[in-house]
Amino acid sequence: MLTGTHSEAASYEFTPLTCIPGIIHYNDTKIQLLDLPGIIEGASEEKGRGRQVIAVAKSSDLVLMVLDAAKSEGHRQILTKELEVVGLRLNKRPPQIYFKKKKTGGITFNSTLPLTHVDEKLCYQILHEYKIHNAEVLFREDATVDDLIDVIEGNRKYINCVYVYNKIDVIGIDDVDKLAWQPHSVVISCNLKACPILFKNVNGFWK
Repeated sequence: MLTGTHSEAASYEFTPLTCIPGIIHYNDTKIQLLDLPGIIEGASEEKGRGRQVIAVAKSSDLVLMVLDAAKSEGHRQILTKELEVVGLRLNKRPPQIYFKKKKTGGITFNSTLPLTHVDEKLCYQILHEYKIHNAEVLFREDATVDDLIDVIEGNRKYINCVYVYNKIDVIGIDDVDKLAWQPHSVVISCNLKACPILFKNVNGFWK
């Protein structure tokens, strides 16, 4: 519907079974859209060829997470968890933590504001777990332990995600309204061919 490319769709889950590429023409720009097979719980551990699918997602600039409106919350949590396991952070920005390894000098810990999640002792413990004994750490926001670990790991990808709730024709209007007002969300019905033009410019992600 968006690209003019046919992608197999059915009343059952996990279609298509392969990656289907298409092109969206937006103003003077060509945007490649990849329709990927659905991933299941355990995809990050290679269940259902999950790692292959996730690898493609990691190379993308934007993720469109298509969800069944009637099962949206559970599916969204599972998919988000699987993507986080492999280092994808959806609709988040990199933590404002300066981190630099050094050859000597021990660990220097500072912050520009009061911290409620991490203190100096905990920071030292985490760094020692990574066998890091010389480093400079500066918190510029009240970040969490997970944020600090992400910065230390250094291989996370922060990517915008639009949650596309399909099959809104099988749920009540109040539920549709609730989903539509959630951040980064669009409600559609492929069955009724109801895909609002907002789908092409949700939250300015195409800009």
